[in-house]
Amino acid sequence: MNYNRRKFLQSTGTLILGGMALSGKASSFLSNMAPHPVGLQLFTFFGIIDEDVKGTLTKIASVGYKEMESAFSKKGGYYGMKPAGFKAMVNDLGMSWKSHHVLGAPFKLPKGYKMPLGADGKPMVIPPMMNLRDNMQQLVDEAAEGGVQYLVCANAPTSTLEEIKSSIEILNKTGEAAKKAGLHFAYHNHDMEFKAIDGKVPYHLLLTETDAQNVKMELDLAWAVKGGQDPVKLFKDHPGRFPLWHVKDLDATHTNILPVGSGTIDFKRIFANSASSGMQHFFVEHDNPKDAFASIKSSYGYISGTLKA
Repeated sequence: MNYNRRKFLQSTGTLILGGMALSGKASSFLSNMAPHPVGLQLFTFFGIIDEDVKGTLTKIASVGYKEMESAFSKKGGYYGMKPAGFKAMVNDLGMSWKSHHVLGAPFKLPKGYKMPLGADGKPMVIPPMMNLRDNMQQLVDEAAEGGVQYLVCANAPTSTLEEIKSSIEILNKTGEAAKKAGLHFAYHNHDMEFKAIDGKVPYHLLLTETDAQNVKMELDLAWAVKGGQDPVKLFKDHPGRFPLWHVKDLDATHTNILPVGSGTIDFKRIFANSASSGMQHFFVEHDNPKDAFASIKSSYGYISGTLKA
């Protein structure tokens, strides 16, 4: 298909959906679309998956998850494997590896945080991890080797304006490098980016001072809500900027993370506005759950059943 024809069809589709939204028909149109593949962020199994990578992935696949987003591992690399080997394992189980998380700067526990306990009851010990500040090109090249669509910065220093400025520079450089390698690049938030520093909100600076074409956002819905944000308003203020989502729930006090659908976040409203966000993939995540498999089963049941996403 030539470029002009493709652009015409894309524009026509946008106009049709826009007109349907104005006429109140968009929701019924979207409700008749095929459900989106449900993805999982493997940080949910941090400290567990390294004990039996294939066995863990097999159980995840049996729940119904079809898309994977990987994170750092106690074994280093890609759960002790090279990118191509990890991709082959995921594909052999009927799933697709879509995205990979990396650090923006050398790892440092946030103030007040402690490493989770391992199976032996002791704080987990993880090997030195590469980061975009010091190892950008290698991380980009490895992601490209693995054939993922997205490389995601899991976090970056934002506690001072100087740190924010440095992080923005790193994100822009990585966005350029990722584009050259045929990848998309995105930034993943926590709630700290929504806390003003010297009168300026870090997340707003990240949105407005990074290249919108090269640096997209993976919006962690729960962390955004905990940070006092309305995800739908973010979508409307920055349409198309959020191709990736993290999906987890919060209790009424926004203190405890819960399986999707068992807390207080209005996912029906958020998913109804997925088109304006530009969402392409979403990944269930539960940080340090008591029972990871029970959590992902509960989340999958709600998303595929009640939510019908």
